[in-house]
Amino acid sequence: MCRGAATFLETTLTTPLETARSAAPHDPADGAPLDVLGVGFGPSNLALAIALSEVERPRPRVHFYDRSSRFSWHGGMLLKGATMQVHFLKDLVTLRNPGSPYSFLSYLHDRERLVDFINHKALFPSRVEFHDYLEWAAQACSDRVTYGSEVSRIEPEWVDGEVHRFRVHLTHSEPGERGVRHEVRSARNVVLAPGLRPHLPEGTAESEHVWHSSRLLSRLEDIPKDAPVRFTVVGAGQSGAEVTAYLHGRFPQAQVRAVFSPYGYNPADDSPFANRIFDPAAVDEFFGAPQAVREMLVDRHGNTNYSVVDQDLIAELYRIWYQEKVTDERRLIIDNVSRLVGVREASGLRLTIESLATRERHEVDSDYLVYATGYRPVAPDDLVDPEIMKLCRRDAAGGLRVNRDYRVQTEDMVRCGLYVQGATEHTHGLSSTLLSNTAVRAGEIASSLLGRM
Repeated sequence: MCRGAATFLETTLTTPLETARSAAPHDPADGAPLDVLGVGFGPSNLALAIALSEVERPRPRVHFYDRSSRFSWHGGMLLKGATMQVHFLKDLVTLRNPGSPYSFLSYLHDRERLVDFINHKALFPSRVEFHDYLEWAAQACSDRVTYGSEVSRIEPEWVDGEVHRFRVHLTHSEPGERGVRHEVRSARNVVLAPGLRPHLPEGTAESEHVWHSSRLLSRLEDIPKDAPVRFTVVGAGQSGAEVTAYLHGRFPQAQVRAVFSPYGYNPADDSPFANRIFDPAAVDEFFGAPQAVREMLVDRHGNTNYSVVDQDLIAELYRIWYQEKVTDERRLIIDNVSRLVGVREASGLRLTIESLATRERHEVDSDYLVYATGYRPVAPDDLVDPEIMKLCRRDAAGGLRVNRDYRVQTEDMVRCGLYVQGATEHTHGLSSTLLSNTAVRAGEIASSLLGRM
């Protein structure tokens, strides 16, 4: 069903992709019940689409819906020079099926850059290149996804006191003046992978001069590169450091102020033993561990992912800050051990910054304020009808109980499957929202779905 990816060698052998091509493509317009309906089409559900396309028989009826008008993955942060923080072999397929024609290496071969990439001696491709790889794979699966479609509600279909299917309400954005079109699809299984939602501090609203880092590139388009503007960046994680460095380099006449609560940017722990927390086997260990051990692991190894920065980027920012101190040309200003406590907006911005150490406050003027304050997983409760959520089992802390195969535990009368990708850190560990385990997770969900068929 998926089509268009390249194979490693020009041979006459039948590849998994050619097998998929031989199958009749699913027509989402026929309205027949789906075996699998996917909500969202980012890397997680894209990997699932590929995994399901590589099976033999029976081939399930599958379709995905995404609210975006086209495939995009953190498009607002495709900064020039920014690199991935995961190994290129942790792509959509390799850890599940090294022979898949949808691997990053197959992408490089198709783009005629495989030898060049090898000579580059890079384990971590640029973010721009990896995004191009994801787009390439998504294009190959274009017959299995409808873009511009937002899921407004998922409700149960009751038959004789049991729920055998879900009714999924969709709103499609139509081109031109046709506006929107509403549709209801029936599905035996729903896989929720709506991605991450940009997080802003409580009480904060975006405006012409205030925005989240996820919108960075689109908001910068109209600002002349030689403008003597003032930027303020809030956040001490990887995004905050990347935005600070990018603004300083793109706008040579600009002042860039970084505001964060730690004393400095904390380096990410990417040492080999610590990185084992992202291994597929670590998911088994985490899932089977007592709650106290789970909490200890997340707390102990949070510095592999949360509020940490690549060491080379830290060194570069310090080099810039120190050199400007030597020359007394201060364009990079660091307000550490501090927090932003007030924003007044008129023709520009008037910011109040408080020292966490002394509680002293000072005010500064800024033209633009960028919140690099991270993301939060979209909770299933935001998409699924309360009638269904009442049938989902929860733990003592109120979190959803999720089986090892990522299926939400439900009451016995629910005969269909509700799966989640992303909102499972409390049950499956730190890799739940990351690319590291995407390929293996997609394979596990695909196996579970096929087993239930």
